[in-house]
Amino acid sequence: MEIDASDLNRSLPLRDQIYQKVRSMIVSGQMKPGEAINEMAIAQSLGVSRTPVREAVKRISDEGLVNVFAQTGTFVARISIRDIEEAYVIRNALEMESARRAAEKLTQAQAEVLEDNIAAHKTAIARGRYSDAIHLDDVFHRTIAEVNGFHMLWRAVDISKAQMDRGRYLAIPKPGYGEQTIQQHQAILKALQRHDGEAAATAMREHLNTSLRNTLEVAAVNNAFG
Repeated sequence: MEIDASDLNRSLPLRDQIYQKVRSMIVSGQMKPGEAINEMAIAQSLGVSRTPVREAVKRISDEGLVNVFAQTGTFVARISIRDIEEAYVIRNALEMESARRAAEKLTQAQAEVLEDNIAAHKTAIARGRYSDAIHLDDVFHRTIAEVNGFHMLWRAVDISKAQMDRGRYLAIPKPGYGEQTIQQHQAILKALQRHDGEAAATAMREHLNTSLRNTLEVAAVNNAFG
């Protein structure tokens, strides 16, 4: 297993950096459902001991992204409908309230940051840079949370939405899905700019509902469910 070790900062905790790397590979589909997680191979690829790898994999296991079977091994979990629906419930509740509150506080400078994000997102979709598009999507949502100063809220969303993200990587190349996201982000931003909290929350709910439908549809077609 080859994992890029060039950006590891060995003066910082390795387990946190390895966690981010392995988690990203699972969420993005670089590690497939059912694929074995070889801790020794990961450690050798990164040039580290097995201890921080084991700690990172334990953390990922706690998030339900891998399954550990005694005497058998550790494997990337298949995508679970129940986990996706649970992630949606958590994300919907937190992000609707985040949008509702942000509408009261949004400044012109913050609106321009969101406008720039949407423009960059459009470019990424047009050029087929889907990983960049998903990153920009996350930045859009995180920025709304940060309008409120709610950094822990985004952390909670980020942990819970991992299962939905796995479906997003399958869904976004499909024609029209990326463009639909752009249109919905624009609707959210317009409501925020009007300082209309209820409209912003409603636009956010419609956006997340669409994301859930697309995720379930594409994961089913790709037989990614466990």
